[in-house]
Amino acid sequence: MLAKTDAAGATGLLPEVLAFSSSLSLDSRLLREDLVGSLAHLTMLARRGIVPKADASRIREHLVSLFEQAVAGGLELPAEEDVHMAVEAHLTQALGETAGLLHTARSRNDQVALDLRLHVRAQASRALGQLAELVEALATRAETEGHLVLPSYTHRQRAQPVSLGYTLCAWAAAFARDVEALRFVLSQTDALPLGVGAVGGTSLPIDREVTRELLGFSRLTLNGMDTVGDRDFALDFAYATARCLLHTGRVATDMVDFSTSEFGFVTLEGTIACGSSMMPQKRNPDVFELIRGKTGRAVGNLTGLLVTLKGLPGGYNRDLQEDRQPLLETGPLLCDVLGMLKLGLGNVRFNAERMHAALEGDYTQATDVAEALAMKGVPFRTAYKAVGTLVRRLQEARLPLAKVTLELAQGVHPAFDAEVLKAADVRRSVERKANAGGTGPSSVAAQVAQLKRFAVEARDAAQRVPTLEGLFSKLKEAPL
Repeated sequence: MLAKTDAAGATGLLPEVLAFSSSLSLDSRLLREDLVGSLAHLTMLARRGIVPKADASRIREHLVSLFEQAVAGGLELPAEEDVHMAVEAHLTQALGETAGLLHTARSRNDQVALDLRLHVRAQASRALGQLAELVEALATRAETEGHLVLPSYTHRQRAQPVSLGYTLCAWAAAFARDVEALRFVLSQTDALPLGVGAVGGTSLPIDREVTRELLGFSRLTLNGMDTVGDRDFALDFAYATARCLLHTGRVATDMVDFSTSEFGFVTLEGTIACGSSMMPQKRNPDVFELIRGKTGRAVGNLTGLLVTLKGLPGGYNRDLQEDRQPLLETGPLLCDVLGMLKLGLGNVRFNAERMHAALEGDYTQATDVAEALAMKGVPFRTAYKAVGTLVRRLQEARLPLAKVTLELAQGVHPAFDAEVLKAADVRRSVERKANAGGTGPSSVAAQVAQLKRFAVEARDAAQRVPTLEGLFSKLKEAPL
């Protein structure tokens, strides 16, 4: 038996071949993008006199109906090779031969390139808005709870005292870089591919500038052969997503550690803590573990795209159909993780007493004491060695650095005095670091202000991106 593929004009394919080659189950998720692109293309064809206005009006009426059915969730597409052929087959059932006018001066090669760019643009914009919310939430919490202190860590060992505001700003700073990465994705996506045809353009008198303006792109792609084989924008999006999820995974790991009884720095609200099927006392940080775990899928999607593109010749090749699975998963994955991280962080309480106790009972202020000695004219390396000796003696005496006595300190080096030892106070340690980028209150306040401005800029950038719904509303009424 043969499986028909009427829209492509073929007499038929073996059912096994059609099933193997079909991407409809995946790229049906591009239906709205495909319909919006078709509306813009049709409008351009009508304005250029390539398709009679009366026919264009009939086709547009059915495209609009398909879009509205798709939004309502009541549209069933014919079983074709892909969503593009399924739409054309659907139109052909309704309009007969007239439906064939829509594909004038268009190939599936430039059509899918457009659909994917519209998809990436929409998903990147959505993620950009979520990053703006996350950065703003972290900055706001840094203001309200920023005075709390806790250890920072290097090599996963206690390092120096920092404020909670500083820690929250550190997380937000990474996400601010992700904002920049997504804005780069939007800039790389912002070129209209439609109109280059299968590979070499068309002899018909189209006007790509009309289509560009209708779809809200800022420029045209430069070369058709390059355009139909280009998935750099998809790689950029997959990379930006993988990198962002690496950042969410690092925050999640901190939260997993901080919620353990060994740390005790945070308490998970019951609304997000999961239990054990066997141990009734458990409050597990499953949300944060899953956030960390989903990073692997993002990295896998990027790797899959890279391997698919490796070694392809110029122009379009059917291998590119394999971009659907990783690319179509990337946007929802990124947005789901960002939304869940914001929700999760909003349902944890920081334990001020446990965090402060971790500092009071340790030696994390040692660098501050050494720097206080250096301020008295002692060479830093000499001061470093003196404080190291002092710490070892305190450890032998089972005393934390905060409990050091002047007598004990001067027994190590005569330059120690009461003023120098003030640096052993945990809060003074934090307050002394007033340099830009440091954990001092004035520095953290400046970081919070900058992050809030960054969040506003990210939100504005997201809102400037044309939405599919907005494009559809404009195109269904656009003059032909």
